[in-house]
Amino acid sequence: MPERHEDRVASASQSPGAVTRLAASWRRSMVKHGLDPARPPQLRRLTGRELAERRGRLDEFIAVARPQLDQLFQLVCPTGCNVLLTDATGIVLEQRARDADTGVFRDWGLCAGTDWSEQAEGTNGIGTCLAEGRQVTIHRDEHFYTRNTGLSCMDAPIWGPDGRLIAALDVSSARSDHTERWNALIAAQVAHSARAIEAAFFRVSFPGARIIAAQAAGAEDAALLIAVDKDDLAIGANRAARRAFGLEKEGRLRPRPASDLLGRDDEATGFEKAERAAVIRALARAEGNVSAAARALGVGRATLYRRMQRLGISENPGRLSRG
Repeated sequence: MPERHEDRVASASQSPGAVTRLAASWRRSMVKHGLDPARPPQLRRLTGRELAERRGRLDEFIAVARPQLDQLFQLVCPTGCNVLLTDATGIVLEQRARDADTGVFRDWGLCAGTDWSEQAEGTNGIGTCLAEGRQVTIHRDEHFYTRNTGLSCMDAPIWGPDGRLIAALDVSSARSDHTERWNALIAAQVAHSARAIEAAFFRVSFPGARIIAAQAAGAEDAALLIAVDKDDLAIGANRAARRAFGLEKEGRLRPRPASDLLGRDDEATGFEKAERAAVIRALARAEGNVSAAARALGVGRATLYRRMQRLGISENPGRLSRG
């Protein structure tokens, strides 16, 4: 007789030294949160007023995220997936699903206003992503509750400009023909969309500042972002940049000269080399059109000209256009 799901979860949760991340999450769900995999409580749903209040606290963030949610949904909707955006506590704030699928996902509780934290639902894509602050995929019987084993959930965290976790981006599927390999493709897109939302929100959080971007070594989608004001003071840094430069882990960034971070010695090093390469790549992609390159980098043309001069990039290396 096959082992029941709830028995397998309980058995794997017994050891304090759980050897896998999944087993550690199951143990948290059972021991820390006091949940029973065979007896889930009723789904917690916020009232309309409570949901409106939650959305109101993050209205600017949600406005920035919506275009990316729409784009992600267009990519995954033909496969019958559901796109969700939550706050840092696991409350679903936004949903994208086809009309024909909305009822199915509502029956699962995958809709605006529901609580998908680990404390409420045990191991699941949203809750475990937020609990561990990392990208996760929870495929079918990896869920804690037996009732959720028909779901596959691909999630990525979104970090705010203050370095704190602000949201989770989720794509869920209830289709039995979605394999783990297929889910891996969706998970890659979820991670990309989460980083795009994170970067866009960082930019709007520092109006008037110029944003310097570079690529983190070994992490294709994890851009280092620094906000620099008119006095050349670094006034903001995203989580990747905070970690790379040993800055304050969370909260307000203490302003310091950008040169202290960017290494403005006679020979450019570190971040400045990466910034110079990023500017040159943008100019190359724009076929030398400085205005188009500035738009791609999210800065004004005058700002880009200043950066080109500062980085030793001539005004017309080859055939750069003034357009």
